[in-house]
Amino acid sequence: MNFSRRHFLRATGISLALPCLDAFLPSHAMASNGQARRRMVCICAPLGFYQPNFFPEQAGGDYELTTHLELLREYRQDFTVISGLMHTGNSPGFAHQATASFLTGAEGAGRPGFRNSISLDQFAAEKIGDQTRFPTLTLSGEGLGLAWTRTGAQIPADNSPSSVFARLFLKGADDEVQAQLRRLEEGRSILDDVRSQAADLRSSLGANDREKLDEYMSSVRDLERRLHSEEEWCKRPKPKVDATPPTDIANASDLIGRAKLLFDLTHLALQTDSTRLVTIMLQGSTNAPPIPGVTLGHHDLSHHGKDPQKLEQLKIVEVETMKTIRDFLAKLKQSQEDESHLLERTTVFLGSNLGDASSHSVKNLPVLLAGGGFRHGQHLAFDPNDPPPLCNLYVSMLQRLGIETDRFANATGTLTGLGIA
Repeated sequence: MNFSRRHFLRATGISLALPCLDAFLPSHAMASNGQARRRMVCICAPLGFYQPNFFPEQAGGDYELTTHLELLREYRQDFTVISGLMHTGNSPGFAHQATASFLTGAEGAGRPGFRNSISLDQFAAEKIGDQTRFPTLTLSGEGLGLAWTRTGAQIPADNSPSSVFARLFLKGADDEVQAQLRRLEEGRSILDDVRSQAADLRSSLGANDREKLDEYMSSVRDLERRLHSEEEWCKRPKPKVDATPPTDIANASDLIGRAKLLFDLTHLALQTDSTRLVTIMLQGSTNAPPIPGVTLGHHDLSHHGKDPQKLEQLKIVEVETMKTIRDFLAKLKQSQEDESHLLERTTVFLGSNLGDASSHSVKNLPVLLAGGGFRHGQHLAFDPNDPPPLCNLYVSMLQRLGIETDRFANATGTLTGLGIA
């Protein structure tokens, strides 16, 4: 049988491209496992934080709160601040582009030929995403998001809180629901045809190609399970919430207002168990935000060059940002679930692709980890010149979700010093 790399499995006018085979080459309160529901929220501040206002000078549990951490004083025993961590393989020349690898750990972000890998949230969604109506939410205050597929494709982010609210909580018209069910049934029918054709193709392949095709069909079966799950969720009523639908903020420079909407929406999504995995890209505006005392854009202020006037305005912007984090943690802690609360069951990870925006440093990234049932109240300080991989923290976060893994990207294990409460 002759093959080409343009060979597809076809059904009902739809084509699914095969993987590259050798033959193509020349010649709910409880999770489904009965355990408490665990959640994860990953937040990226793309312009980072001014380090002296973020990192304590002392390590351990008796550190003195910095300007930014002082705002979280009430939750001191609910968070850990971590210094010294970084992703290897990124460079100052592509520091802003390193948002692409913030949750993937892939090396070389921004360089020609860069290919990304799966992000932390999507990795987790492969394991637990079918337990909720929405496997993940990918939110952003400025268009680009943090989520990437296993093949390295970026997942479009939602930057309209009103649209996300409608999708989460507002019932569609009956004809819309029926149309969605028909689309899901058509998808399952297509995959049935694909499975049959793949079986015929398999008998003509060599052992190595059969192994690759089997791996490919495993992904098809995963898609089948997801389609079935979506069909079941489509038939269930959406949760009702006592909340006013949000109004989108048109002003692109209102980074604080937009952040508040995203955090409020995330809280509702977690509280109703609509999803357990959320990523949030905060905003870095080039125009001056509507904050008293601020006359320059956040991006300009972050590249301060130690200018005292810029540093003072940057402090104002970052303090307001930290207040939105504080308010989000407060809402989670005030939301009871069984004998616990959402903060104890939600790992909140705040970080950045930049350690120092002014110099474009990608070392010593600001990291704050809250909730999730970890043992908090400390400053974990690692040597910024010889740190463990940031992905070690990601492995700890995955394990806290109940996912049995000791690997993610370049991780070498879990993060030393981060224990379970």
